[in-house]
This record gives sequence, C-alpha cells and structure tokens, in this order.
Amino acid sequence: MTDPANPVIARTAAELRAAVAGWRRAGDRIGLVPTMGALHQGHLELAAALRKAGAARVLFSIFVNPAQFGPKEDFSRYPRREAEDLAKLASIGADLAYLPTVDEIYPEGFAFSIVPSGPIVADLEAAVRPGHFAGVATVVAKLLIQAAPDLAAFGEKDYQQLLLVRRLVRDLDLPCEILGVPTVRDRDGLALSSRNAYLGEAQLAVARRLNRIMAEIAADPALLAAGPDRLRDAGFDAVDYLVLRDAETLAEPAPGRPRRLIAAVRLGATRLLDNMAVP
Repeated sequence: MTDPANPVIARTAAELRAAVAGWRRAGDRIGLVPTMGALHQGHLELAAALRKAGAARVLFSIFVNPAQFGPKEDFSRYPRREAEDLAKLASIGADLAYLPTVDEIYPEGFAFSIVPSGPIVADLEAAVRPGHFAGVATVVAKLLIQAAPDLAAFGEKDYQQLLLVRRLVRDLDLPCEILGVPTVRDRDGLALSSRNAYLGEAQLAVARRLNRIMAEIAADPALLAAGPDRLRDAGFDAVDYLVLRDAETLAEPAPGRPRRLIAAVRLGATRLLDNMAVP
C-alpha cells in the first residue's frame, strides 16, 4: 500500500496526466511548482503560496533542463538529490512529484522550441546566457501543457524568468495563473538558491554582502553608479550586471513607475542572482 504521507511519483507525462485527471474529476484545483530539484525552503514556500491561493493539490516537477544550460555552464555538476527532495516533499504534504527523464521531455526527433523576444529578454540574463530563455520557455510550456495546472508558482529571485513566464502564458493563451512569490532569504539576507550549495564558508560570508549592498542602493539609487565597484571590493569576482529597471517591463525606469534593482554576480564558479523592489 502506498504511504499516504508520500507524494505520488510520476516519471512519464502519461502517469502525470492520469493522476491529475483523477483529481480534476473530483473538482480539485491543481497547483504546480516547476523546479530543477535540490529543494530548499524557498521552493517549499511556493507550495504554501499555492495552497493559500486555493490549490487543493500541489505538484512539483523536478527536472534539470539541459536546454537552459550553456556549453560552459554547470549542467553536469548541478546538484541532484532525488531522495532528499522526495523527503522534503513528503514533509509538506505535496501530492505528486513529476520526475521525467531528458528523453521524456525531449524525445528522439524533438524539433521545436519557443524562442522569446521583446524587451523582457533584450538583455540581462539573455545577454549573458544566449539561448537560456529559449530553454526555459520551452520546458515551462511543456510542463504547463503536461500538468495542465490552474496555478503555477515561481520565485521572484529569478525575476526576469518570472516576467518571461507571465508573458509566455499570456501570449500563448495558456489557462494558468502565474503566482510570483517573494524571495526567501537566510537570516543574513542571502537569497536561497540551489547553487548556494557550491559555496564554501568563506564564499558564503562574501555572498551575504550582496543583499546588504543592494539594500543600501535600493534605499538611495544615487549609489547605483558606484555599486559594481563596491561589490568587487566586497569580494565578488565579477559583476555581470547591476541595474535599475521598470518592475513590469524591464525597460529603463520612468518617473512614477514601479522599479526593481536587479543583479547578477560571480563568486568563484558560481553565479548569484538577486533583486529587490525600489521605492
């Protein structure tokens, strides 16, 4: 007998759809949390947000998507912790874990991808990681089609990605509401990320300075110009970008519009992303 405390495990789209179909017949609203695994508290907060928004069933997908990694990026060493992830999902009462293989998502002969365009992907991650958002858009579209959720939750830490997914759903008329959930941080303000596992203790001490410097700039945007130098002086090896943008379009900010401070920095071989609202 299946342990009711553990999530159902689906490894194929057919298994996923069969489980979801049963819940739909019961009238349940379905929520999806797409992830690449190595789950942390930030991921679990996405499930809580879905429950609060009315999802009776919460599903997690765990898939390290090769299409969103560049040739010199960390696909092969990205943390994979299936047993630990499933234990965390059981601890919060997740209903299903979708664990597809690469061949399940990209079967032999796979020939189509979604290539986003427009101001949301004009620069920032799109410039630093060419092709990255095509990989993100394609896999997210497939997951939303396969699971057919009413709601899907994404963290604000990957802010450009969140805006991309909202545009994807809007432009392709996918019947899913996208929830943006505030970034979860450790007690020192570091944004939780699966890639934090790459950092040693000395690097973590440096990483925690990112949020502090950004908070000072957010409080006084006149400090922005000196921001990259301050980050390098704080111990970061490189600053890919540190910009103030319109919070809804990522265009240059205009008076009276909501703004977002967005950063990507490098610490050793690890890239860290963060962002915050600017009054």
